[in-house]
Amino acid sequence: MKKIVILGATGTVGSKIAKILLEEGKRKVKLLARNPEKLKDFKNLGAEIIVGDVNDVNVLTKTFATVDSAFLILPDNVKAENTRAYQRQVTSSYIEAIQQSGIKHIVNMSSLGSHMHEGNGMMAGTGEQEVRLNQLEDVNVVHIRSAYFMENWLRTIGLVKSKGINGTAAVGDHAIPMVATQDVAQVAAAHLSNLDFTGKSVHPVMGPRDYTYAEFTSSIGKAIGQPDLPYVQIPAEQAKHIFLGNGFSEDFVDNLLGMALAVKDGIFNYQKRDVFTTSPTTAEAFIADTYLPIYNQQ
Repeated sequence: MKKIVILGATGTVGSKIAKILLEEGKRKVKLLARNPEKLKDFKNLGAEIIVGDVNDVNVLTKTFATVDSAFLILPDNVKAENTRAYQRQVTSSYIEAIQQSGIKHIVNMSSLGSHMHEGNGMMAGTGEQEVRLNQLEDVNVVHIRSAYFMENWLRTIGLVKSKGINGTAAVGDHAIPMVATQDVAQVAAAHLSNLDFTGKSVHPVMGPRDYTYAEFTSSIGKAIGQPDLPYVQIPAEQAKHIFLGNGFSEDFVDNLLGMALAVKDGIFNYQKRDVFTTSPTTAEAFIADTYLPIYNQQ
């Protein structure tokens, strides 16, 4: 029976990968997290829980040495005073553990826009991680370049309810690929389980089609009974003030806003859309199945 380890199993994508693999019951699944209490449900499904941090090279090495494949993700650190330095540190820990453990199959969570190494904010770090992982010899790596998460719209529910508007710092009229994280998790889980990749490759996951932020907002509005719900581009300085007020470091916020403001430059529109890169969940299906239940609970 193949063995798989998932880093970031408490996150939006990692948790879904863990659930898929554990419910299939065909693989032994290990989950690494700093707080094992958050993974109790997965433990009850049969997962082995490993307590550790992404920068603990010893724990990573021991874990990688016991599995056939690993899911890597570059976690956010909203307190980092130097976001890029933090990202490089995590990548270095991954690479050292991979080299020392001898693991041969890595599924790396990346993002559309990671083909660029500047002008794309936070994704400059995922782009750099791709390049560094590609330098590993005799290790098979597939980079999952995900589109903009539809789940990101859950973060603006408070704005919709309190102000009657939906908004981010990004422009409203530029269409980009958007994807439900369940679709991303399905792709990643299949690669982890089947080991169906060799060398270094990229697998974009782009959702069913491109949406503008205004269009997605309109779909939300129709679903919640506010068909005229407007999308408003929030000024960058105002958005920055909100994030800083939530305790985020200034450098992290600058990287986050850099990504949002670059949407209009087409950073998400580089990858080719075809049968291989297109995934099924539509905006309407996501809103009905995921957004509405959470909206109604808040």
